[in-house]
Amino acid sequence: MKTAELITLLAQQAPPVDRQAFVRALAWPLAIGGLLAVLVSVMVIGVLPAQQFAQPVTWVKLAYGLALGLSLVALLARLCRPGAPRADAVKWPLGVVLVLFSLGLVHLMLTPPALWASAIFSQTWLICPSMVLLLSLPTLAGLLIAARALAPTDLRAAGFTAGLLAGAIGALAYSLVCPEMSLTFVALWYSAGIVLAGLLGWLCAPLVLRW
Repeated sequence: MKTAELITLLAQQAPPVDRQAFVRALAWPLAIGGLLAVLVSVMVIGVLPAQQFAQPVTWVKLAYGLALGLSLVALLARLCRPGAPRADAVKWPLGVVLVLFSLGLVHLMLTPPALWASAIFSQTWLICPSMVLLLSLPTLAGLLIAARALAPTDLRAAGFTAGLLAGAIGALAYSLVCPEMSLTFVALWYSAGIVLAGLLGWLCAPLVLRW
């Protein structure tokens, strides 16, 4: 039998592709990791006072974590399917980050120069990235386990994206307790924590995702 005939025969006998497999694989780490992140942040720091939820900045923080997380789910889905195009999926998380940094720059430009240091660093610039990273860890562990059951071929890229997605979940949970009201602060230090989670995923990927 010729190779082409064998391939055709195998293709005819292949079962239909389960297009919901990735959704099911990601559902549990996102749900459990997100719930744990919220519980830890609320128990350790305490939820924001109700009046702070009347401030637009609080909702921008929540929207950043949610929008970035959704866009990274789409990218991770591509990375876990061999041969799936990824270039068009990369632009969405980049676009989300660009929008937030643009808002952060506008906020800084509208702030008097004497208050720039406060707008950039405020009181918690060292705590914020560490908390985002800490809150991302349960989600990251679950995502790496779930991704291993799929078929990523670029392990580093998949691990980095899983880490960024976990970081977005951590940032979303931290938004519920973070008192900072500077968009410049949010753009810099939330993103720093998300990138740290991405780097952790990048480091762990060759060991965890190897198949």
